[in-house]
Amino acid sequence: MSGKEGSGGFRKRKHDNFPHNQRRDGKDVNSSSPVMLAFKLFQQELDARHDKYERLVKLSRDITVESKRTIFLLHRITSAPDMEEILTESEIKLDGVRQKILQVAQELSGEDMHQFHRAITTGLQEYVEAVSFQHFIKTRSLISMDEINKQLIFTTEDSGKENKTPSSDAQDKQLVTWSLKVTPVDYLLGVADLTGELMRMCINSVGNGDIDTPFEVSQFLRQVYDGFSFIGNTGPYEVSKKLYTLKQSLAKVENACYALKVRGSEIPKHMLADVFSVKTEMIEQEEGIS
Repeated sequence: MSGKEGSGGFRKRKHDNFPHNQRRDGKDVNSSSPVMLAFKLFQQELDARHDKYERLVKLSRDITVESKRTIFLLHRITSAPDMEEILTESEIKLDGVRQKILQVAQELSGEDMHQFHRAITTGLQEYVEAVSFQHFIKTRSLISMDEINKQLIFTTEDSGKENKTPSSDAQDKQLVTWSLKVTPVDYLLGVADLTGELMRMCINSVGNGDIDTPFEVSQFLRQVYDGFSFIGNTGPYEVSKKLYTLKQSLAKVENACYALKVRGSEIPKHMLADVFSVKTEMIEQEEGIS
């Protein structure tokens, strides 16, 4: 009992060492002291960084939405006869996405991109997926990271609004170059997501009686899978995590090619999609059991 009283009494005596009339209530703080001025500067810097981060998150969300809409538009190519019109429309949409990326580049001017990478990585991955999907439809090949970054160099006019007289409009305008580079991780994750869209493209092609696209997609996905296999567990965690999904997409495409090669001549084209969907469900069930 004496130990408890001693413990409690010690806390009470320690607390009472500061009389109530001498406790700091904030009124006696000197707001002009160097320490307070330094902390005010820290507060302003942190608030500005937080606001910039939130603006980048919103821009990344807009980039993601517009990139997804472009991908949905490109999926119409397998069923629409006007392929060139859809590609032209998709290019217009991607130009709009690049204008959003230009705003990101302006926000990151003079900043360390890696401090804000988490805010924009989702949008950049979706943009890589959309651009690489469009490039594959055009050329049946994979777009490189350098080609993507070349499209993210922007030139704008700086009219010099500050200290400008009305008569010097044309003379004060200067060209300003902005750029934003997609990181290797963003590129790899975007290409990994591309494989899922190519698998859907293959399914749509089979349903429309197109027997050439599935074999082209299968060969391309096999090359992509081999490339990711070389990375293995040495790459970023997100890349190795998406390798399983990539393998599933490849298996579904190869299954479609098998159905076309072995039974394509005996099954009407309008029924190929039904046969393929049944085989896909069987594969998924077997993978779930194992």
